[in-house]
Amino acid sequence: MSLPTSEPLNPRDQGLPPARRRHQRRMILPGEESDRSAFLSDLAQRITPSADFFIFTILAALVAGVAIMLDVPALYILAALLAPFMAPAIGLGFATILGSGRFFLQSFGGLSIGCMLVFGGGALSGWLSKVWTTPLTYQQATFHTVFSWPDIALLTLGAGLTTFLLVRSPNQRPLVTSVAVAYELYLPAAVAGYGLTSGAIGMFPDGLVVLIVHIAWTALVGTIVLAILGLKPLNFFGYTLATTVALVCVAAIVTISGLGTAAVTNVALPQVTPSLDMALVVTDTPEATPTLSGPTLTATNTLMPTPTPTITLTPEPPTVMAIISAGEYGGAMIRSDHSFSAGVIVSVSNGYEVEVLADTVEAESALWAHVRLGDGREGWVVRDLLSFVSPTPGW
Repeated sequence: MSLPTSEPLNPRDQGLPPARRRHQRRMILPGEESDRSAFLSDLAQRITPSADFFIFTILAALVAGVAIMLDVPALYILAALLAPFMAPAIGLGFATILGSGRFFLQSFGGLSIGCMLVFGGGALSGWLSKVWTTPLTYQQATFHTVFSWPDIALLTLGAGLTTFLLVRSPNQRPLVTSVAVAYELYLPAAVAGYGLTSGAIGMFPDGLVVLIVHIAWTALVGTIVLAILGLKPLNFFGYTLATTVALVCVAAIVTISGLGTAAVTNVALPQVTPSLDMALVVTDTPEATPTLSGPTLTATNTLMPTPTPTITLTPEPPTVMAIISAGEYGGAMIRSDHSFSAGVIVSVSNGYEVEVLADTVEAESALWAHVRLGDGREGWVVRDLLSFVSPTPGW
């Protein structure tokens, strides 16, 4: 007569020593190679994106577009919270271990469609911003168009923990850690779409560059975590795919460190804002006094003096230069007329230098200054957003 046990014994474990059996039960992954393959295949099916993934992606895209228009940090966080579980992004790492080209294309295709939906939501908001009647700034949006090590750290933590928790509990979806992945992937896509249609400076294609690098980094982090857990690619294609992802991420690290093309073309790198403490130094250039040398001439005739005309110089008004200084708003819009409803010529950031013309107009409870851009275009901007670097005009 045998005593009942609290859990059934695995027939494969009956021939192993007790210590070995306890070690296998504490392992996160199955010990046998065939069991690992079946375990990963079943997990891959569970993280395949469903219709809910695309529905919640559309909702997150709309909120992200509104967040960019209003420049409200809380709405950016809300867009990431409304995003679905980022199964396709995590699936890229699993595809390198499975060595399945079909699963890799399925995960990459699902993630691409999700990013295009968010890009479209941002593009829609950018088109609507052209008829927006309030001066817009994009201080929060610019945070998602440049590389930064805190963003890489957040993405690494989110992708790594999500992959680990999926392997540890295949039947659950770690939504909390997935929010960090959605924040670093979806928001740059939305900002890039907004910049494409609104014409805002520094958003497109900077946001797309950040998005591509973040996707490659997510795949690499997932592959590394799976390798730490004891999983290696099951075939040659898996090794090739993992190597390709690693090379892409090495190029991304070079870009982030400022040694690559991004540093040369100034794409997806922080813009240097000049200091407002500028001093105008004027150096007087002495006039050259010509010195005549030569033989002394003796005049034979007495010449009558000829009246010398007096030249009257009319001084030209000095050129007045100023820089955009919108404080926490990060920049201002140059409009075609002195009205908040006028068309936007260009959106400029703090520190951008303009030439201030003589005329100023009071309209819609604001004083508007007539300015000329560096490329010769002229427009109107609220005078309070200017900080003068040369003598203030005598308005």
